[in-house]
Amino acid sequence: MKGSERGVSGVRRAREIVRLGLCAALLFVLKAALAPLPNIEAVTLLVILYTLWFGRGALLILCLFVTLEGAVYGFHLWWIAYLYVWAVLWLAVTLAGRRERSTLFWAALGGIFGLSFGFLCSFPYLAAGGIHTMLGWWAAGIPFDLIHGFANFALILVLFSPLDSLWKRVNGPKTK
Repeated sequence: MKGSERGVSGVRRAREIVRLGLCAALLFVLKAALAPLPNIEAVTLLVILYTLWFGRGALLILCLFVTLEGAVYGFHLWWIAYLYVWAVLWLAVTLAGRRERSTLFWAALGGIFGLSFGFLCSFPYLAAGGIHTMLGWWAAGIPFDLIHGFANFALILVLFSPLDSLWKRVNGPKTK
């Protein structure tokens, strides 16, 4: 590879890293902006879109986002759940992304993820205090999981197609 080819490749790679970093910052800022609304967030919508757009690159976005969350809000049991819960969504989208692309499908996936979020996040409490602590923590959050699931469904139903279309118009159909 010639020096100029390496330089072009390096610039492309640097642009991609900056793009992924900006996507992580957007996740963090939107989550903070919507924080006054209980369990209404755009993170699920964006993780679905980022996974479809960036593939494995979305994992870097998630790592940056989770690190920012811990650095700002503290590293506690909830943060341990963040280490895997967003990767679970990434994996679900990755497995489904090759077969299904309808907005209704993604809205349903986001809704199911929101409904199961508390359960998925309860596992560190199992390790910390046993099954009763885990189940108590999960049960206490069920009303919030219901809000989370319905909000995810509605937000994705309304915003998935416009954001995906805008991305494709600006960046072309395939970024991976």
